[in-house]
Amino acid sequence: MILKGGCLCGAVRYEAHRRPKVSGFCHCRDCQRATGTGHCCYMIFSRDDVVFTGALRAYSMTGGSGMETVRYACEICSSQIFGSGPPEDDRWTVYAGTLDEPSCFKPDIAVMTRCRADWDHLAWDFAEHDGMPG
Repeated sequence: MILKGGCLCGAVRYEAHRRPKVSGFCHCRDCQRATGTGHCCYMIFSRDDVVFTGALRAYSMTGGSGMETVRYACEICSSQIFGSGPPEDDRWTVYAGTLDEPSCFKPDIAVMTRCRADWDHLAWDFAEHDGMPG
């Protein structure tokens, strides 16, 4: 299975060559602010499983965990495409809204639900975690 996606203007494209390790919703304040809504829809892949093309801009900050987090966006349209942890992290967190076929997103977890807004409750039957699962 190959998952494909990209930014709003089409200048950045990606292909994921394996299924995500985890897919879900993150309700942390960073994700709320980055997406402008109640949660981020994400898929976590091994870095070796995803190929990106196009010019990206990176924004680095300290996340809610106290660790470095980096978000990558298209240099032209500013669409956020994916994120990562510190440079030694072996994962890419690809944002599900960038998929060419959004129905390929199959969430299986919700994290940081302690930050979830009262109006942002989803009707899913999967594991929910107050913080990050350990």
